[in-house]
Amino acid sequence: MDNHSDKRTSDWFLMSSPFPTMTMCLFYVYIVKNVGPKLMENQKPFKLRKTLIVYNLFQAVLSFYLFFEEGRISWLGRYSWRCQPIDFSQNEFAMRMVRGSYIYYISKFIEFFDTFFFILRKRFDQVSTLHVIHHGIMPFSVWWGVKFMPGGHSTFFAFLNTFVHVVMYTYYMIAAIGPEMQKYLWWKKYLTILQMIQFVLVLLHSMQLLFDNPCNVPMSFVYFIGGHAVLFLVLFANFYNRTYSRRKEQ
Repeated sequence: MDNHSDKRTSDWFLMSSPFPTMTMCLFYVYIVKNVGPKLMENQKPFKLRKTLIVYNLFQAVLSFYLFFEEGRISWLGRYSWRCQPIDFSQNEFAMRMVRGSYIYYISKFIEFFDTFFFILRKRFDQVSTLHVIHHGIMPFSVWWGVKFMPGGHSTFFAFLNTFVHVVMYTYYMIAAIGPEMQKYLWWKKYLTILQMIQFVLVLLHSMQLLFDNPCNVPMSFVYFIGGHAVLFLVLFANFYNRTYSRRKEQ
């Protein structure tokens, strides 16, 4: 691991070993599936209206910053959409991609609060299998990218994901304002569709390298990213079918 990892991130916080990240992910699952519901069992739900507005606004702004920063120095100009090798140098644009990748990794821990707020509000129905898998696996998954390839072809997923999160957290912020805003939230269904389109694009972008890989992206990352895209596409498609298609039939 030390011989093949990116030396630029090896000394950064949480990057020396995957075990601290893995431990925090497992601890998150234990809290949201066991400790949290038990602690709130005999408690009144918290409203957290102002907290949710501020939190979701922060997440939307952070996501926009990451999307804009990554876009202008890579996927909206300098990078090839066909196949993009990673630049391991210390030049300005390469280091900005490294820092952006690391901030994206840290943001996955911040997203744990999505679930913590559900539990404090006793919205246990929102702590679904999809939700817990999505949040519980992402920090550990992104760690490998920051450790070995904080730039290049593998960052396409983060680029799309930050855009989706701008839309998603904007939706949550509007919803947190109050019931009077529900008439402006008719597009929730299309947010789920946008998330599924994201995973289809990531899968296609990754799997194209199975047929031609001119920039020598490690095949382990091709399978790793493609596998995640399939997993989340299936989970979100199941959620969409259960939430919208069956509701329409009823």
